[in-house]
Amino acid sequence: MAAVSFTAEWLLAVLERRGLIPNDSRRDLEIKLREQRVRVAAVHAREQGDTGANATSRYTVSPVELLASFALTGPTGELNDDTLTMVVADESGLPYHKLDPLTLDMQLIVSTLSRPFALRHVVLPIAATATELTVAVENPFDAEVVENLTRIVKKSIVRVVSSKRDIVKAITEIYGFRKSVESAAKESRSDPIADFEQLVRLRTVGEIEATDQHVVNAVDFLLRYAFDQRASDIHIEPKKSDAQVRLRIDGVLHATHKIPKQVVPAIVSRIKTMSRMDIAEKRRPQDGRIKTVMAEREVELRVSTLPVAFGEKVVIRIFDPEVLLQDLPALGFDPDDLAMFQRWIARPHGLLLITGPTGSGKTTTLYAALKALSDDTVNVTTVEDPIEMVTDRFNQTAAQAKIGFDFADAMRSILRQDPDIIMVGEIRDKATADMAIQAALTGHLVMSTLHTNDSVGAVTRLLDLGVPKFLLSTTLVGVMAQRLVRRICKDCAVEAQLSADQLMALGIPIEEQARFSGTRAGMGCTTCRGTGYFGRVGIFEMLDITPGFGAALNDGETEDRMRTLAFKQGMRALRPCALDRLAQGVTTAEEVVRVTGADLG
Repeated sequence: MAAVSFTAEWLLAVLERRGLIPNDSRRDLEIKLREQRVRVAAVHAREQGDTGANATSRYTVSPVELLASFALTGPTGELNDDTLTMVVADESGLPYHKLDPLTLDMQLIVSTLSRPFALRHVVLPIAATATELTVAVENPFDAEVVENLTRIVKKSIVRVVSSKRDIVKAITEIYGFRKSVESAAKESRSDPIADFEQLVRLRTVGEIEATDQHVVNAVDFLLRYAFDQRASDIHIEPKKSDAQVRLRIDGVLHATHKIPKQVVPAIVSRIKTMSRMDIAEKRRPQDGRIKTVMAEREVELRVSTLPVAFGEKVVIRIFDPEVLLQDLPALGFDPDDLAMFQRWIARPHGLLLITGPTGSGKTTTLYAALKALSDDTVNVTTVEDPIEMVTDRFNQTAAQAKIGFDFADAMRSILRQDPDIIMVGEIRDKATADMAIQAALTGHLVMSTLHTNDSVGAVTRLLDLGVPKFLLSTTLVGVMAQRLVRRICKDCAVEAQLSADQLMALGIPIEEQARFSGTRAGMGCTTCRGTGYFGRVGIFEMLDITPGFGAALNDGETEDRMRTLAFKQGMRALRPCALDRLAQGVTTAEEVVRVTGADLG
């Protein structure tokens, strides 16, 4: 490879030669570069003059970072860190590699290079064999780093090019988390901090590194890492010799970190302290919650502990208000289904049920409905166990069975509070079902959830709880079963025709196969971390309680007969709804099968 001076001017010349910037803009950009360097030098001078505890050692700004700061736009879009790094990689003849934090081998990284060396050379090990070490570098023309690495690891060095921003971020998080865990392991004691506020402020990376409270550091790193990865849940699972950390992202679990066995109790105690649990109680399950600020918005974390064979398992569910408090159209309804659902919630009274397994988006749908209905003219009150996310849009109360305040008791109290709309977190027993029916009969709109597989099954479930048929047929407005399927990533979606085997497996008749000519699939990119999916969308089965269905219910028809009647009056099962998303290019055949199973509906 010819010697190249890796400068911003060189990169500008490459961009001009490739037609990514106008020919007449290079001189103006070089002037801006000189001005930017003066500003950066002034910042460095101020930092060098700060010799106190807040002094920092800002690494040298790279050519990619300098040009990315100009927010340039080329023929294919914004010239950001990633696109500029791709250009550098292509020009050097090396492959570009987008770092995915979920796939990085923490043990390999920290055992191969020291943190100072990794930061000084901006290099990160990402894979290793017996004879080769693959590393991510930001400067592909730096021969010194190859020589030094070869001497250190005694292996051949294979390079890929990654953005400096990603490499430094990974180094900071991985070495920071590892250092905190190792220091905590050496101390092998619980976190001494017992005082806390209701709102827990997670510190910045700089603040985390400036303290010696190692367990606190490790938990803060872990929570920020999970939020950055768009995780909905964090699982800390103690094993025989260590603990496995897994994150649920778009409904799928990913293994990320391993924690030494001796540190696990201290980390669990820190999380229990933050969530106001009893740290001395290790034999019983506990529930708690944490409110914190991430990305400049308040986020609710719901914490649950469970005694298992090798310690206490912790699950932290992340409730992001931007996800939970969505508008109804954003949930993925078809126009007809959305119109039906809006008609249901516009009723002045009646019972509306949403059903599905845990993690199917029931709470998000209920909160979206309450958000659409709540204003200064109505009194919206919820009873939940526990409260999923605290918001001031409506009144929320928590059922607490351990003090004798269950859903039915809460409903009795709420009915004395002049409510217009009541949301019951779940109908679990006959007492709660009776109170919900009575509230719906006395002029209130009641919304609740049930854990059944489909919408007609929810009707049968209420009958099994002892709700009289004539009351249910007159109060029930509608039942909606729902699931969540992963969306195809928009940044890497390509056309992908279904094979004959896939069409057969999905049960698509020959006369309808032309409708699936526009299916797509995600190839995997930096946005979706190579999965091909980004985000999720709902699929829905809408059971409208028409006069005809109500009459059949009141006549005592069987569940199968009621389901047949529902299909005759226009209800679509979950599988056809999922197939619509497939035909629209929103999701994939694999997702349809994963979520709806073998039942064709």
